[in-house]
Amino acid sequence: MTAASIQVSETPLVLYALRRADDALVLGHRLSEWCGHAPMLEEDMALANIALDLLGQARELYSYAAKVEGRDNDEDKLAYLRDVRQYRNLLLVEQQNGDFARTMTRQFFYSAFADPYWRTMTASRDATLAAIAAKSEKESAYHLRHASEWMVRLGDGTEESHARAQTAIEDLWSFTGEMFTVDDSERALIDAGVAIDPETLRGQWLKTVAGVLGEATLARPANDWMQKGGRIGHHSEHLGHLLSELQSMQRSFPGASW
Repeated sequence: MTAASIQVSETPLVLYALRRADDALVLGHRLSEWCGHAPMLEEDMALANIALDLLGQARELYSYAAKVEGRDNDEDKLAYLRDVRQYRNLLLVEQQNGDFARTMTRQFFYSAFADPYWRTMTASRDATLAAIAAKSEKESAYHLRHASEWMVRLGDGTEESHARAQTAIEDLWSFTGEMFTVDDSERALIDAGVAIDPETLRGQWLKTVAGVLGEATLARPANDWMQKGGRIGHHSEHLGHLLSELQSMQRSFPGASW
């Protein structure tokens, strides 16, 4: 017996919460894949702790989405019993880990956005989202500092580490533009003061990225063509493989608990 996929009533607020929850869940799972494989024990623990922070964010957002939806879905069903096209995460976070430089570059690009995003969201007119943001901002500040330090260490390190970091930047840059896009449902929440316009964070994100890359002796790509689709459920092949692993227990043993 396998568990069937659930259906979700994606009102604007439910969809908004799911998008941010999916970002955190998918990126957290990617980082958890490093457990036992990081280049040093200290980093093994650091990545696991960041993954746990992201999982905590995902749980709070899924629980809120379930409450707003008002059906029989809960955080576990939203995390484990949706089909791949129902996930709304950024394409950036589902990209494969690759080598350590690629993982750190992905984390840096995301954290450089997430930190000012959560800080600004503390002023949301939605009390629950504001409370989640207040907790998440403290975590994202550390995530950004950690990833920034690694970008400098890799870029300004050996010839090989520099080359690997630069290659990762070139490969992942086209996924960063999606962080700043909005659709009509999200625009309505922005107008209501519930959400923030991510475009207002672009300048700060670019400044942070430019500062760290400059210190790391790394170059920003000249090509500004961007990938998108994750927010509407159009994903790369990587997410399907990730979800088959993430959901295997819940799909195989519906309702299992421990």
